[in-house]
Amino acid sequence: MRRMLIVAALAALAGCGPASNATPPVGANPTLPAPQHAMIPTVKFAKPIGWPDGRTPIAAAGLKVQALALGLDHPRTVLALPNGDVLVAETNGPAAPPPKGFRATAEKVVMGWVGAEVPSPNRITLLHGLKPDGSAARRSIYISGLTSPFGMALVGSNLYVADTDAVLRFPYQPGATSITTPGVKVADLPAFPIDHHWTKTLVASPDGKTLYVSIGSNSNIGENGIPAETGRARILAIDLATGKARPYATGLRNAVGLDIEPSTGALWAVVNERDELGDNLPPDYLTSVKDGGFYGWPYAYWGRNVDTRVKPQRPDLVATAITPDYALGPHVAPLGLVFYRASALPAPWRGGAFVGEHGSWNRSQLNGYKVVYVPFAGGHPAGPPQDVLTGFIDDKGQAMGRPVGVTVDSTGALLVADDVGNAVWRVTAK
Repeated sequence: MRRMLIVAALAALAGCGPASNATPPVGANPTLPAPQHAMIPTVKFAKPIGWPDGRTPIAAAGLKVQALALGLDHPRTVLALPNGDVLVAETNGPAAPPPKGFRATAEKVVMGWVGAEVPSPNRITLLHGLKPDGSAARRSIYISGLTSPFGMALVGSNLYVADTDAVLRFPYQPGATSITTPGVKVADLPAFPIDHHWTKTLVASPDGKTLYVSIGSNSNIGENGIPAETGRARILAIDLATGKARPYATGLRNAVGLDIEPSTGALWAVVNERDELGDNLPPDYLTSVKDGGFYGWPYAYWGRNVDTRVKPQRPDLVATAITPDYALGPHVAPLGLVFYRASALPAPWRGGAFVGEHGSWNRSQLNGYKVVYVPFAGGHPAGPPQDVLTGFIDDKGQAMGRPVGVTVDSTGALLVADDVGNAVWRVTAK
């Protein structure tokens, strides 16, 4: 009965809430609105329906999009290998204990509605070759029996995979269609019994000596207790020679996408910020990540703007909080980041960052649900975000797809994982 009441309440609220007329904060110096507080959060989501036959996302002028693979099972991240092969993590969160409290139960119901509660396939699939229509010539199960895999990184002859609870190392051999050798544990990662933000992203340093691992928070704003956040809301640096891990940066609520900016060698991340402060607050963001830096969560957002909901406060930490580099907009849910180092796409799409925006649920008007490009100059964002791939929402407000991870393949094409459309899209010059 309690669950039915929650479902009924959220159904009544879906698509409703106090709409804001303020301009969404975007860019390097956004103007933030005042926070809004409500007893029941705003809920508006795009019902997942998948792609009708013949439909695809819409590419920006000068670009075209084709399906590299269709009929996948909840693809979330993609890794392009030097030999032209592409790895796809087909995955979802691990089975979790029943939620406690109204908010946690309501959130689980909403996540089920938007297709985020499907069982995890727990595997990595390999895509090989290209047909004339742009699709992969062959596919095979590359690694199976994983535990909610997400991040992948190739360093020399080692393939690293971030399960939700550990980083594993596998031997990589170019051209092999599968790996059956068990993975070797490199480092444990915080996971069970609570694993609120289960995704763990990987990227290697330019010299191949360090593996960066992002670990999301175990709550929205620490409501499960600060002890539950031990080892959470941070990026770790793992020394691959010794296996020793240390906190590289903290106070990052959920830094899902990681990449290295090519002109400076600096680590950058896209970060999912907190919910329930209104339509336009706070912005999710793209930022360089400083060694030893603290980015505010849960006590503050966008630098030193205090979140008064968090008790007790930590003014000592807030005083050290770093303001992010670039606001992507509120509730866009950025889950993928890749810098474009190639030259196959037209000049306007070179040198900057592509971001996969999974899309909002806690906003009266949908936001995100697209892939954007942020131009860079001198190692820093240099202009407003530009739409690259849109059309994921139909004219009824339903989600035919939702972009997640992004990467660039060996030919210079942009690849986009789509976990609602169960596809990987390939974007090239028109």
